[in-house]
Amino acid sequence: MARRFVSNSTFEWGNFSETALRSILESDARVNLWEGAVRSSKTICSLVRWLEYIRTGPPGPLIMIGRTERTLRRNVINVMQGMLGHLMDYHQGAGEIYVGGRTIYLAGANDERAQEKIRGLTVAGAYGDELSLWPESMYTVLLSRMSVDRAKGFFTTNPDSPYHWLKSKYIDRAHLLDMKTFHFRLEDNLTLSKDYIESLKKEYTGVWYQRFIEGRWVMAEGMIYDMYDPLLHVTKTLPQMKRYWVGVDYGTSNATVFLLVGWGMDNKLYVVDEYRHEAGEGLERSKTDAQYAMDFVRWLGDKRPEWIFIDPSAKSFRLTLWNMRLQYPALSRVAPANNEVLDGIRKTASLLDAKKLLIHENAKGLQKELSSYVWDEKAQERGEDKPLKMNDHGPDALRYVINGITKVYNNVIAS
Repeated sequence: MARRFVSNSTFEWGNFSETALRSILESDARVNLWEGAVRSSKTICSLVRWLEYIRTGPPGPLIMIGRTERTLRRNVINVMQGMLGHLMDYHQGAGEIYVGGRTIYLAGANDERAQEKIRGLTVAGAYGDELSLWPESMYTVLLSRMSVDRAKGFFTTNPDSPYHWLKSKYIDRAHLLDMKTFHFRLEDNLTLSKDYIESLKKEYTGVWYQRFIEGRWVMAEGMIYDMYDPLLHVTKTLPQMKRYWVGVDYGTSNATVFLLVGWGMDNKLYVVDEYRHEAGEGLERSKTDAQYAMDFVRWLGDKRPEWIFIDPSAKSFRLTLWNMRLQYPALSRVAPANNEVLDGIRKTASLLDAKKLLIHENAKGLQKELSSYVWDEKAQERGEDKPLKMNDHGPDALRYVINGITKVYNNVIAS
């Protein structure tokens, strides 16, 4: 198989489970999908089959697609380089790689220009990473362009909602299509130690555990933070803090929230303090950026946060704080927040579930919102995971901080 390509590479071949071997040997349909738990060897098995296809498949253009070209490089291309060594030539700026004398185009599924690029190709083979995160239109366009005789596609995905287009239109109908699916569990990766598996399980809870650890296609419904319990998560006392950060959710016609988050000497995260201004019909009047900025300075006091993560849509407020940095040095590290909603929710849920994120009793608005922050049922019917746009200002500000402190998060959750 793919080992015929490998020469002097740094890649370490491990043993393959029965499911893994079967997926490599039997993935001969027009569409082949590896789905299931994270870290279950889906990528390695699919790449072994893809490399064999590069060598033996019909002539013509080949393409590899990820959610974005950046995630494709991180999740897949770097792994291929480890497997192939000097036998693979990667031209990052050109969006192409060369393997076994063949040119393979690279694209991001969420890039509209990529769809136009694909529409102009007749594809002899395709590899797709994180398929459930693609727009459905990208997948249907790709299938329509796989028109070379004997063309095949090889795809990987983690589970999502049972109403997701990939599940309802393709996986559930695979027996009616020229399609094979291979379901993977954590146990199918024989290289993982028991300690690592236990550590990985700590990173997920609730619907994320069911999807990413158990590999199940389940709905996200009801309370988002159903593990939140005021009796367990609200505290009257605070330890000494190692570091501080601030998350800002900015509203012009609704609430503006600042949250001060600290990393305690006990290796837990704490919401130390909260600022909240409720604006809108029947509530307080909205404030200007300058007024909010002065409120921020007074509220922050003598605290020096390492970073202030601000709602990425609040560019003018971010600029206002930045322009005040000479007078108020605490404002010198201002950044647009990472607005990855689902990943931020997953991390926050894991911290709450492990009781490693506590909230000071003064943050009353956040406490109320955590108890009423729910999934959007109508979005679920469309196969989408989205929070209902209500009672979300504090949770959003908290998510901005958690998304911005990845190394600290990993340290806390692993302890």
